[in-house]
Amino acid sequence: MSGLLAPEANLKFAASLALAFGGALLFAFPLLMTMEMWWLGHSMERSRLLVFLLAALPMLLGLSYYAGFEPAFRLIDEVLDALAAFAVGMVLAALALTVLGQLGPGMTVGEMVGKLTVCAIPASIGALVAGKAFGGEKGDAGRRQKAHMGFAGRLFVMAVGAIFLAFNVAPTEEMALIAYMMSPWHGLALMAASLLLLHGFLYTLGFPGQAERRGDRHPAHSFLTSSVPGYAIALAISLFCLWTFGRLEGTSLQEGAQMTVVLGFPAALGAATARLVI
Repeated sequence: MSGLLAPEANLKFAASLALAFGGALLFAFPLLMTMEMWWLGHSMERSRLLVFLLAALPMLLGLSYYAGFEPAFRLIDEVLDALAAFAVGMVLAALALTVLGQLGPGMTVGEMVGKLTVCAIPASIGALVAGKAFGGEKGDAGRRQKAHMGFAGRLFVMAVGAIFLAFNVAPTEEMALIAYMMSPWHGLALMAASLLLLHGFLYTLGFPGQAERRGDRHPAHSFLTSSVPGYAIALAISLFCLWTFGRLEGTSLQEGAQMTVVLGFPAALGAATARLVI
């Protein structure tokens, strides 16, 4: 009997793997064709690259729990799921960067490893959320026991959404340029807009297990318990990305705060809409 089930299991795994590659390509495609990402691979300090990688691996493990591309119910399965997604991200990054002429002779091993690592992280996220993005309800069927998120789970999902969207623009020069052209009043207005936008999305979309209670939740309660912590996470993620990519080097405290607020806008949008793909 087990012999008959093996081919079917292999086919399901192959389908999940193909789905993961599709998700990785879709989510990482803008970054794989961005010059700033190529430069980060060899310009980023190796200590910061290591910190970035060490921070990404637990995030992938947590994301595997909520949105892995295969149903899993044991810790070891979640770990293997996360490692498989990272492997998918590395392979996709290697293939894409090679085709684009960004990997090849004349480069040091350190440069190639740096480029692959930086580009593999967003691809890994795409691989893990592929089931939800492409599979719809079918992708969620095996995880219904995980649907009711607690407070920590909601914060984690918002953090993943924030880092994913912020990651798309954090390496670019435009963040520093926009921050330079903005006045402090512009910064305050952008903070207010980011927070209100995040609150509007969160209160409308909610999280798993909240749909049946939405009518009982007061907007002010949702604002204080979800929106404010969510925006704080978006700002923290933005600051971490800017530090990791060396964007805060040689800047004043005010300039760094302005850049954090600017990057906090897409980060807040990512946090607000994370439940659409996770």
